[in-house]
Amino acid sequence: MLEFSLLVLAGIGGGLTGSVAGLASLVSYPALLAAGLNPVPANVTNTVALIFSTAGSVSASRPELSGQWRRLKRLAPASLLGGACGGAILLLTPPGAFERFVPVLIGLASVAVLLPRPTAHSVEARSASPNWLVVGTFAVGVYAGYFGAAAGVLLLAMLLLVTVDPLPRVNAIKNVVLGLGNAIAAVGFVIFGHVAWRLGIPLAIGLFIGGRLGPRIVRTVSQRPLRLAIALAGIGLAVKLGLDAY
Repeated sequence: MLEFSLLVLAGIGGGLTGSVAGLASLVSYPALLAAGLNPVPANVTNTVALIFSTAGSVSASRPELSGQWRRLKRLAPASLLGGACGGAILLLTPPGAFERFVPVLIGLASVAVLLPRPTAHSVEARSASPNWLVVGTFAVGVYAGYFGAAAGVLLLAMLLLVTVDPLPRVNAIKNVVLGLGNAIAAVGFVIFGHVAWRLGIPLAIGLFIGGRLGPRIVRTVSQRPLRLAIALAGIGLAVKLGLDAY
């Protein structure tokens, strides 16, 4: 019961950080390692459990998702295809294949979160999703399916650079698109991988609760401090992963 309760609490923390900042795995993945799983089974179990974080955040973000069907229609297939590729790479390649590249990627994305937003007169800002964003979404989907730590920060940074929507709306579409890529990878893991259900179920319960709470926080917190907090958390994770890798 103690292990179950701690994993639910870790899931709540992961769901909150995931739905707000795209950093769910910063909490949930280490919790599974602490519970005794090896890195690959922990990654597989974490990916499956994260489906419930997406379910919670999307169900709480209906007002922000209104009118975003056009953008979702372009980005969702790219994320689904990327997630499937990333999951296949995880199952077929040695663990740690990307470990030297990931910290740089996360660090750059975290800094990009703080870059000036486009103006309403920008051509790209008026577009539902420029072509390079579709390609970038596919790449983030691959990364999310493979490992996923701070994948939300990568996608959030790209969306902030091409839209003039307020952060709550950008965050909502990020949660849906990234969740789709994560879900398709999770399906592959359930079929072909090893999911530690005993640990994944309590984590999933907490992730759903945290995912439901996150969008409400994004609605009420000032955008600039929240973007700064997301960037600092992402940079901190990049430094930690860089020290581990190098």
